[in-house]
Amino acid sequence: MEGSRRPLPRDLLLALPLALGFIMLRYAFERRVAFPLSRVLGVKDQNEITSLVNQCNLTQRQVETWFRNRRNQDRPSNSKKFCEASWRFVFYLVAFAAGFASLINTPWFWEQRECWRGYPQQPVQDVHYWYYMLELGFYWSLLLCVSVDVKRKDFKEQIIHHFATIFLLGFSYCSNYIRVGTLVMLVHDSSDFLLESAKMFNYAGWKKTCDSLFVIFAAVFLVTRLVVFPSKIIYTTLVLSMEVFEPFMGYYFFNALLLVLQALHIYWAYLILRMIYKFLFLGKLDKDERSDVESEPEEEEYEEEEEQEEDQCSWRKRKVVLDSRLAMLSSSCVLNNLTNQKADANRRLPKAR
Repeated sequence: MEGSRRPLPRDLLLALPLALGFIMLRYAFERRVAFPLSRVLGVKDQNEITSLVNQCNLTQRQVETWFRNRRNQDRPSNSKKFCEASWRFVFYLVAFAAGFASLINTPWFWEQRECWRGYPQQPVQDVHYWYYMLELGFYWSLLLCVSVDVKRKDFKEQIIHHFATIFLLGFSYCSNYIRVGTLVMLVHDSSDFLLESAKMFNYAGWKKTCDSLFVIFAAVFLVTRLVVFPSKIIYTTLVLSMEVFEPFMGYYFFNALLLVLQALHIYWAYLILRMIYKFLFLGKLDKDERSDVESEPEEEEYEEEEEQEEDQCSWRKRKVVLDSRLAMLSSSCVLNNLTNQKADANRRLPKAR
């Protein structure tokens, strides 16, 4: 077939230079596109130094020294978070659009039994080959940059997700499970770009837009990850594939990776449903609740420490006010005593005369 090839394990080596290319492209994108865009949308970094100077009656140098000792100046800014989210948004949106366009006319997109027709002698079209390589290179780039990216509360789950995705893509390519693999990638990309867009508007302070996008993302995520993925993808690999071949080691390994992804979907769905509960009964998406998905794991600890520091600063201010009032009271008491003593002396002076 023209424009097709046979999948070979050595093809996966292309993913490594693609990952490095993604890292360089991301660096240029965040500096030249994402950061200026964050300023246009009004993303503001919290100026904690100025607020603490006003609260504690300390000099800026003293507050900066306190920050250095506390090692809190390395905390990622909203601009950094916005740049990361915008990079992932662009990739997921382009990947979903390209993947959907390449699969809409394929028979296995509408009938999943077609994933196994002619297996394992199924040629791979060039468009699906590049779809695979680009997705694999992108996830390698995410894994290589995980140490410098903003650390989320679900950091461990993200690491497991990246490893499971890389192993799933690599193994499915070598085993020629490419038709099923393209469906798996399309299902995941369909909701990821919505989440990243909601994060972008959250960092920009557009709360209503963020909340609306998050509700749309939640609906798409719950349908695609908890309904479509198990009923179409996992059912296809677990049950329908048995009509073509007998189970072998790769069958169990591939389905085990899919079940790991499904377990992560259930965990993230729990977090999303908890946010939806807050949205329905409180009328808004609470910031702390949303941070369960998109903030650093030490953020709550930082916030508690900041509250304690603010309490200490307010106590210092109250103490200064109390001391000044006590000083005024004591001075007024002394003046009153002197006045009374002078009056008594004046009254006693005629008697003495």
